[in-house]
Amino acid sequence: MTNLVRFIALHSYKGGTGKTILSLNLTEAFRKRGRNVCLFDFDFRAPSQHVWFDTTGAEYWLNDFLDGKCSIMQALINVQDNPTGSYGKLMVGLANPSTEAIRDINLKDRRWEMRALGRLLSVRNFLQDNGFDLLIIDASPGLLYSSINAVVSSDVALVAATPETSDLQGTIRMIHELYDLFSKKTALIFNRLIGVEILKIPGMKKDKSDGLLFNGLRVLAVVPCFCDVQRAGRGYVMVRERPNHPFTRIVEEMAASIDPQSRPAEKTQDAKLMQLYRDIFVKKTMGIHISDEER
Repeated sequence: MTNLVRFIALHSYKGGTGKTILSLNLTEAFRKRGRNVCLFDFDFRAPSQHVWFDTTGAEYWLNDFLDGKCSIMQALINVQDNPTGSYGKLMVGLANPSTEAIRDINLKDRRWEMRALGRLLSVRNFLQDNGFDLLIIDASPGLLYSSINAVVSSDVALVAATPETSDLQGTIRMIHELYDLFSKKTALIFNRLIGVEILKIPGMKKDKSDGLLFNGLRVLAVVPCFCDVQRAGRGYVMVRERPNHPFTRIVEEMAASIDPQSRPAEKTQDAKLMQLYRDIFVKKTMGIHISDEER
């Protein structure tokens, strides 16, 4: 990714897949690997990322930038946190959470959305000129124009899904109707799994390298449902606050898979234990025997 800004969209068919938490933690994982990251909340109809960041004094939002009312620089918040001194820098563009702004975005027509796509694509030059490596776009669920814009502009699309039947069926339709149309490099993240044997999900199988494919699409990660991750409150990002947590290890592995050229995140003393925990979880979800030693 040297000298080239990559856009990564996180998308889902339905809400409630944990897409926003994944976006925030992937952003932090990339920063730990030394990448300069910009994060966009593109869920204009149900904004949530403002809960994690200080918006005091914010005059403009991403809505305003897409509406042509301000520059991208005016719509961004420079997040001044660098816990170890080695993190990459972070800027965020947030969706306006006010009722009026949400009502207004729902009234936008197709012509406005086309102009908004052009403005989104223009962000690449700004990020390039300011030394950024990645833009993470937390898209609206489903097939709204704003989520289509996020997917169309992206270099890589990550689709968060749960094992729930309607979500799986909708995800398959969405990929065939949208992603295949634009020939997007796409991977799935199965999130919030509870007591599910992953290989028993219809359409799931192993590939030649022992990875997973769902209806022929690569599965980037399988993430169990961690109650403490779901309860994390304002400003709490697991990858930063809980470096030894198994969720953190899974997210960091995702970041390394997407961005193998960046430097690895610093290993922790409990890394081997966390890896063992993850291996046991994967074996359980795949129905593989767990040895007495692992128990």
